[in-house]
Amino acid sequence: MKTDFLKPLATAKFWKELVIMTLGMLVGAAAVYYFLMPSKLIIGSISGFSIVLSEIFAKFGMTVRVSVIIAAINAVLLVLAWLLIGAEFGAKTVYTALILGPLVDFWAWVLPFEKLVSDGTSIMNDPWLDLICFVLMLSISQAILFRINASTGGLDILAKIVNKYLHFDIGTSVTIAGALICCSAFAINPFRMVVIGLIGTWINGIAVDYFTDTLNKRKRVCIISDRHEAIRDFIIKDLERGCSIYRLEGGFSGEEKVEVVALLTQNEYAALFNFLKNNGFEAFITAGNVSEIYGNWHKKEPHPTSRQ
Repeated sequence: MKTDFLKPLATAKFWKELVIMTLGMLVGAAAVYYFLMPSKLIIGSISGFSIVLSEIFAKFGMTVRVSVIIAAINAVLLVLAWLLIGAEFGAKTVYTALILGPLVDFWAWVLPFEKLVSDGTSIMNDPWLDLICFVLMLSISQAILFRINASTGGLDILAKIVNKYLHFDIGTSVTIAGALICCSAFAINPFRMVVIGLIGTWINGIAVDYFTDTLNKRKRVCIISDRHEAIRDFIIKDLERGCSIYRLEGGFSGEEKVEVVALLTQNEYAALFNFLKNNGFEAFITAGNVSEIYGNWHKKEPHPTSRQ
């Protein structure tokens, strides 16, 4: 049982992604510290909810740092991530969620926002500009982490659960979970600021989908050619990708044709196109963008006869 629990941590892939997770969380922590905390702008996130709780505690004479509340809430959500989403996602999110609070404190130590705030409430002197800066930074961080099956913790865990079991887009999932949290801002903010937070949550969902689609974009390439065997060999042996072969009949000519279909990265698509161009292939080619792929597409296994 202990071995199974630690199995995701023993893979080389996990440790290679450690730097990516750390940098992604560093960006996310900066977004929270510099654009949420000074203005008390509550976007639908665990960080925003933590700011609300911190302010409520302060009204009762208790001082509790936002970073401490973030860590406590994430600890509960991590259990849900491990049980409902999977060991790999859970293992990675244990790391990202637990370092968010300390990274917020890290930015406070490196460059306190008090040195940047001129009016006492906002770095940008406008809540809408704070909103835009926060959403852009956080959305990029979320998209990078989602791509390697991790998250920034907190709201992302709830969004991933909604995405997995209700099959909503990840951006829609972020919006649904965040909108509920936004309403807690009524405890400390005026109506105007709550509305800005709700709009920010909606924009965050759109931005996450945009950046996720951009990072995950692949090419679905369809090629009809008499030299389909050579094309197939290049895809399998040189690009080390799989492909599908379809036999069809030309609607105009009535001749039998063979179509080769493959899903490739942008670089692989360029390599294939250059191969066809440089070797004088006569072919009919169509290509379209694909942003979601399920299965074992990312696993590349060299063909037995691939060049070493």
